[in-house]
Amino acid sequence: MDLKEYIASIKDFPKEGILFRDITPLMLDGKAYKFACDQMIEYAKEVKATVIVGPEARGFIFGCPVAYALELGFAPVRKPGKLPRETVTVKYDLEYGSNELSMHKDAIKKGDRVLIVDDLLATGGTVDATIKLIEKLGGTVVGAAFFIELEALEGRKLLEGYDVFASLKY
Repeated sequence: MDLKEYIASIKDFPKEGILFRDITPLMLDGKAYKFACDQMIEYAKEVKATVIVGPEARGFIFGCPVAYALELGFAPVRKPGKLPRETVTVKYDLEYGSNELSMHKDAIKKGDRVLIVDDLLATGGTVDATIKLIEKLGGTVVGAAFFIELEALEGRKLLEGYDVFASLKY
């Protein structure tokens, strides 16, 4: 199945000069969505993941079905103030400022084999911050799976030393 047929390319969104890759057409087609999730499920099996982690919000779109299919736990990574119990937080830089991500302090345990699942690998900042959270909690990152990788933004460079999977590359 050619998954690129299910991606809409939107010029100048969210601002001029950006070509946004919209995954909602894929999500609207049950067979294509299942095919995309199945690729990540197979990758999760290969790396022997014991926990799936997904950054909000689009990491939930692919991470939850992967966790469900493999009967694994899913740990959300959220912006500060969105999780109700004790959290750990990491600050990271963006092109035009900084951001923070949080996880529940008990989401990852020492020895967990964690697969990070997200929709898109661009510059790698979000996933790098997610790795820092997981490792701070004692987990081992066994891989990072993305539906789309924007190769020109060289996000893999930031993830050197970690196994990376992408269903589609642009």
